[in-house]
Amino acid sequence: MTTTTLQRQARALGDPTRHAIFSQITDAEHPVTVKDLTEHFGLNHNAIRQHLAKLVDAGLVLETKAPPEGRGRPRFVYELNPAVGGPWGEKGPYEQLSRLLAEIISTGRSPEDVGRHAAERFRVPSPSGDVVADFTAAMARQGFDPEVKEVGSGIEVLLHACPFASTAAVDRTTVCSLHLGMAEGLVDGTELVVEELVSRDPYGADCHIRLRLEPAIDGVDGAHGASGTLTIRAR
Repeated sequence: MTTTTLQRQARALGDPTRHAIFSQITDAEHPVTVKDLTEHFGLNHNAIRQHLAKLVDAGLVLETKAPPEGRGRPRFVYELNPAVGGPWGEKGPYEQLSRLLAEIISTGRSPEDVGRHAAERFRVPSPSGDVVADFTAAMARQGFDPEVKEVGSGIEVLLHACPFASTAAVDRTTVCSLHLGMAEGLVDGTELVVEELVSRDPYGADCHIRLRLEPAIDGVDGAHGASGTLTIRAR
C-alpha cells in the first residue's frame, strides 16, 4: 500500500461519523445497505451516501449492485474491501492467506484444491446473473484490481494488483496455485471455464486469467470440476 493511498484513507477516516460507518460495515456479518446505515445512525440517506462515497473513493469499502427488486433504482450494498488491513486494525488479506496455507499443511491437499474449496467464501453476496461480472467482482473483493478483456473467442481477466505480493515473491507456485483453484471454484457450475492463470512478477502484477464460455449442454451447467493450467513467467 502506497503512502498516498494511506494518506487518502486516513483523511477519509478522519471524520468521526465516517469512521463509525466504516466500523459498522466492518463488523457486519453481511454487506449492508444505505437503509441499514440510516436506521442505525439516524442520519438521512443523502448524508449516508456522501460518507459512503468517500469510503469507496478511498478504497476502504466496496460498492456492488444487488439484484433488482421490482421497479425503481438499483440497490447497492457495501462491505469492507478485503485488500484493506493492518493500518486500520482490520482483518487483511494476509490473515486469509495464513489460514489457507495452514489448511494446505494440515490436510495435505494441494494448494489448487484448497483454493477451489475456499472459493465459496469469496463469491459476491448478491449475484447479478452475469457470470463474467460476478467472477470479476469476486476477484475485486480479494484485492486483485481486475480488468476484463475479450481476447479472440475467450475472455482474459487482467489482475493489476496482487494482494499477497511479498509471499508470492518467495513461493509463487504455491500462492498462484491457490489463486488458480479459487478462480476454478468461483466458476464451478457456471458456463465459464478457467483455461490458464499466467503468473508474472507479483510486484509488477498484471497476471491474467484466461477463461472461455462453455454453454450448458442437455441441462448440465458448464464443466464441473474442470482444472486450468498455471504458467509462471518472468517479467
